[in-house]
Amino acid sequence: MTAAPPTPTFLDDRLAYWAETTPDAECMTYGDRTWTYAEFDERVRRAAAGLRDLGLGRGDVVAFLDKNHPACVEVTMAAASRGLATAVINWRLAGDELDYTINDSGARVLFVGTELVPAIELIRDKLSTVEEIIEVTPDGDESDEYEAWLVASEPVGPAPAHTPDDVCLVMYSSGTTGRPKGVMLSHRSMVAHTINAHDGWELEPGDKSLVAMPLFHVGGTSYVQFALHDGFPSIMTREPDPVSLATAIMKGANSAFLVPALAQMALAGGPEAIALFGKLKFFTYGAAPMPLPLLRRAMEAWPETKFMQVYGLTEVCGVITHLLPEAHLDDEHPERLLSAGVPIPEVETRVVDPFTLEDVPEGQPGELWFRTPQLMKGFLNKPEATAEVITEDGWFRTGDVGRFVDGYVYVEDRIKDMIVTGGENVYSPEVERVLTGHPAVAEVAVIGVPDERWGETVKAVVALREGEAVSEEELIAFTRTQLAGYKCPSSIDIVELLPRNPSGKILKRDLRKSYWPEAGRQI
Repeated sequence: MTAAPPTPTFLDDRLAYWAETTPDAECMTYGDRTWTYAEFDERVRRAAAGLRDLGLGRGDVVAFLDKNHPACVEVTMAAASRGLATAVINWRLAGDELDYTINDSGARVLFVGTELVPAIELIRDKLSTVEEIIEVTPDGDESDEYEAWLVASEPVGPAPAHTPDDVCLVMYSSGTTGRPKGVMLSHRSMVAHTINAHDGWELEPGDKSLVAMPLFHVGGTSYVQFALHDGFPSIMTREPDPVSLATAIMKGANSAFLVPALAQMALAGGPEAIALFGKLKFFTYGAAPMPLPLLRRAMEAWPETKFMQVYGLTEVCGVITHLLPEAHLDDEHPERLLSAGVPIPEVETRVVDPFTLEDVPEGQPGELWFRTPQLMKGFLNKPEATAEVITEDGWFRTGDVGRFVDGYVYVEDRIKDMIVTGGENVYSPEVERVLTGHPAVAEVAVIGVPDERWGETVKAVVALREGEAVSEEELIAFTRTQLAGYKCPSSIDIVELLPRNPSGKILKRDLRKSYWPEAGRQI
């Protein structure tokens, strides 16, 4: 009987283990290129040497800006092995969002994809901490600076001084000021997530993992660790578009984590698309609500596929609860399809009145609190914001409203005004800040409204200044000059007055009610 691999301590431990024990096994496929575990590990060790030779040491940060690319995984693991952190930057950011995020990370080296180089050239003089920029091409051709940088370095092992509590990743999430916040994740928390969220995720020889979620999203960066942990092959797509997904499935990918919108696209793609997606053995979905009618249609279309829902947050490395495949098929409890499942291992839970901070009775709504070894170390450079969400005894306040019934969590609303559209987080004050900059706008409230394809989309309700006139189209176009496309409202209602409570606060809950009449939730 083969001995079980040792429990990892550092992010790159399992990669090194498989490189030694199964060196010729397939590790990663990307486009026309495939690497074995030995080859992928060697690339990571060369990148580690390259970072060392650039003068980077423990506590420094590098940034990666590109669409999905295995180089992001390589750099992340290489940096982690030397005690460095990698800030994975959202390539969809626009304008001053991009330079703010890179500067906030404190990155000394920036790896940037060829397609994003023009955007960086526009803001290069604003990048106050970046000392070196290395370009990464999609196909690794002869002009690829990254490939040349790897070749120029001899492989090096992990730095002896780094510890499991060192930060290895900085993932950006929207913050209370409307600016992104850097979530600091350590080796210890990432390894705990891989092990605990692994529950229910079972591959067998011949299976391949489809990595399609963007790596700047915790759902991509954390998910890619699963196959590496188990020594299975991964097929990575540059973007989660239908053609790329279909190509990956035809290459043998049969286990995927996707946003619900992609299930909708597949079902709308006709008999061939439906048949192709039916080859998926596991379909894990999350990062946005799955409308119940869509879930039932997917389960009917793909009866042999095992469905698993996950709910989580960047601050806990990703998954914190899951609805396992068997719960999807439990005819005695069909209501549980509306739930986010049960907590994963090592997770303690509370449901707390956000005002009294007292636990509420089972079945009653309150703020969801979790305590877990997966918890972030805090927000980068923001100790006050960290203290607002992590209690002295280690509980994380999610800002999400939910309730527990028979051990299952039902997530129903948000205390913080976060909108999740197609798996992307949009913080409403950020959109409101832009819209109130328009000379015709007096006040605005931004909310999420249900959408069959994206789970929910951004809607703005606007009151105009007296005597002013502006169209919905003009306002949407105005936001597109300052925000990433997914953050811009898909629709705008212009009203005379916004509803307020006696103290003058805009009643967003009242606004949402007219758009969520049948949903049974407001999230």
